[in-house]
Amino acid sequence: MNASQFFKQKVESVMTGEGRVPLISLASALYTVSLFYGAGQKVREFAYRQRIIPSHQLPCKVICVGNISVGGTGKTPMTMHVAQEIKQFGYQAAIVCRGYRGRAESQGGIVSDGKSISMGPEQAGDEPYMIARRLREIPVIIGKNRYAAGMLAVKTFQPDVIVLDDGFQHLRLKRDIDLVLLDHAMPFGNAHLLPRGILREPISSLARGTACILTRHQAGIDEPATASIELIKKYTPPSRVFTSSHEPYCYGVKSGEQISLNRFIDRYSHQEIDGLKKETIFGFSGIARNADFQNTATNLGFNTIGFLEFSDHHRYSAHDLNYIQSKAASAGARCLITTEKDLVRLSPQNPFPLELIVVGVKISFGDDQREFTSFLKKQLSQ
Repeated sequence: MNASQFFKQKVESVMTGEGRVPLISLASALYTVSLFYGAGQKVREFAYRQRIIPSHQLPCKVICVGNISVGGTGKTPMTMHVAQEIKQFGYQAAIVCRGYRGRAESQGGIVSDGKSISMGPEQAGDEPYMIARRLREIPVIIGKNRYAAGMLAVKTFQPDVIVLDDGFQHLRLKRDIDLVLLDHAMPFGNAHLLPRGILREPISSLARGTACILTRHQAGIDEPATASIELIKKYTPPSRVFTSSHEPYCYGVKSGEQISLNRFIDRYSHQEIDGLKKETIFGFSGIARNADFQNTATNLGFNTIGFLEFSDHHRYSAHDLNYIQSKAASAGARCLITTEKDLVRLSPQNPFPLELIVVGVKISFGDDQREFTSFLKKQLSQ
């Protein structure tokens, strides 16, 4: 571990840590920085609210799926879920993403027209490309300037509704519905702003939202602290607070096999999964919450005998692939396991001499599904 990685690890531990800290410490220094960051956020929001900085309106309905924290709250699977619901209502939908770290992020462009994909993950970014693979009948457009990307969607596809992936802080674009996602277990982390904590904005910014969705709910896991629930209810009416969970599914790519754009529909049967549970499996991922993926693999019943973690959005080099293969071989693994998000950053075919198990997630609202559907329909009809 080099100095940069060590410092990054220390900062991340402070951001997720709780409790009292010494007056002179890294945590105190980061807290001081967070005060300036928070002041800047308040000035920015004030400028948009007072129309000192203008916001732009698209000629169609806009639903934003966002959050107030860094890290994985499940914005991308929620964006796909909402877009699919809208399509089932009979609306024409399109999805607009930033295209983070994609080569086309600055100039923007069309990733998919709903029938064919015109950008790879290097151009589009991980999430937009993954969405395009999953939703073959809904156009996907990217652009750092979400208003310009939205106008491109309107001119090209004439959607009734645009779903904006990760845009709660993008105040330049007006929205009709703001869905704010919070992690069910830790809605606000340690309740500090960046870089002392994980919050992008003060908790009071929930008041800008139309509804709040507690994501990643797991049966048997304790409910959020009473104080957190009361804070949510302070800014969001209880009737507009929903709970969802992530339901994992698995599919496989054989050694050397092409990674098909339609591969996601070819999921393992229960019998195939039961057979894989008997194999020794080595895992790797480069997402915001690698530990959560490890837990998912374990909870699915896979015998994982080793794991490598990479940073979020990590681009796998030939050296990385060789290192993964070497570690898996040393551990005696018969299969590899990774996430669907990581899959799009691999080569067009499985680069490993082992079967690659891919884990994706879909959203389930459980008992809240009927209420959430009713809420969406009502909001779109206004």
